[in-house]
Amino acid sequence: MRYLFVALGACLLTVGGLRLMGWAPNPETVKLDNARIRVKEIVYMPGVPRERYTRPTDQLIVWLDDAKYERLDSVTKEKTVRERKRGEILWHNKGEDAPVLTNLGSKPYRSLTIELK
Repeated sequence: MRYLFVALGACLLTVGGLRLMGWAPNPETVKLDNARIRVKEIVYMPGVPRERYTRPTDQLIVWLDDAKYERLDSVTKEKTVRERKRGEILWHNKGEDAPVLTNLGSKPYRSLTIELK
């Protein structure tokens, strides 16, 4: 049993250390989750890519901070730089590709992802 606690402690320290060094995924916090909607706040750390995925639901994205990021198109592999202003809103349909995004700024930026169920 003692080894289990040692292993668990080591895992927590490793993940915490990796996150502090910017090598772990961008942290997200669920703000609301019910039968109709899920709201997540996502913090994009400088230089840390958000992995590509297929959008599981219709989504509304709201930028909480100004942002500058690189977008890597998963089909063409084209890289484009995009800038968003605080309060800007973007709609995405269920099933769309969510490409790799990397924060190009020197500090984190936040967004809300509002998923319609």
